[in-house]
Amino acid sequence: MRIRNHRLARDDGSALAYLASPHAGAGILPRFLVLHYTAGSSAAGTVSWFCSPASHVSAHLVIARDGTITQMVPFNREAWHAGQSRWGSLSGLNRHSIGIELDNAGCLIRSGGKWVSPLTRRSYPDSDVTVAAHKNDPPGTPPCGWHAYTPEQIEATLKCGMALVNHYGLADVLGHDDIAPGRKRDPGPDFPLDSVRARLLGRGDDHPERYRTTARLYVRSGAGPDFAALPGTPLPPGTEVEVLAKHGLWWQVDVVGEVNGVMDIVGWSHSKYLEIIDG
Repeated sequence: MRIRNHRLARDDGSALAYLASPHAGAGILPRFLVLHYTAGSSAAGTVSWFCSPASHVSAHLVIARDGTITQMVPFNREAWHAGQSRWGSLSGLNRHSIGIELDNAGCLIRSGGKWVSPLTRRSYPDSDVTVAAHKNDPPGTPPCGWHAYTPEQIEATLKCGMALVNHYGLADVLGHDDIAPGRKRDPGPDFPLDSVRARLLGRGDDHPERYRTTARLYVRSGAGPDFAALPGTPLPPGTEVEVLAKHGLWWQVDVVGEVNGVMDIVGWSHSKYLEIIDG
């Protein structure tokens, strides 16, 4: 992807979908990329809401569950996504950042034996939910359910994020929960923010989480048991992997070193058979 006239374009120069939101402010020189979840039920609904004169909110980009990207504000104009916010000595991050909204229901509650959005009342299967505590929660806070991001969304975030970082020289990649802690919880623990930041900024100190297998474990070409097993698998117990992304109970892993005579194994495995390596 590339940036042309402050709009996102494909590598061949063709423009992506653009629907102008009426909620855009003055010109900006963006310094940060801020990631959000929509907490809604669909990307189309979010785009429609951002176009509504009544909403008074917007973002530069909306990324659907299938990875489709819609731009709504030029990157050199202020979008209204951050609200009251602070990072370091800067306040009002709308004036300093590009905002991306990912179609995701966010934090879910358990009701009637199902995971349910408290906002839309839509239910989600266990396979699409990660149970975890939020990084800003006080110690001892019970974990809750978090709607899983899709592999297509992570890939789209990386592609457009790389174009934005390279074009504007962005200094950091942040979550809404970083710039408005206590008030906001997005993008939440299911989004692999550390690994995305490391890949976009090339930081050697932001390594992906490292795990080891606890049993023989297949690495597959997609997030589910119906996808083909990759050459070199199953992995033997004790094999070290780095986690690149999470989609519910299925995690994208990069196998460390050579296994069964095969190098550079990257694919999807069930997280039940992975344990984190301390330190």
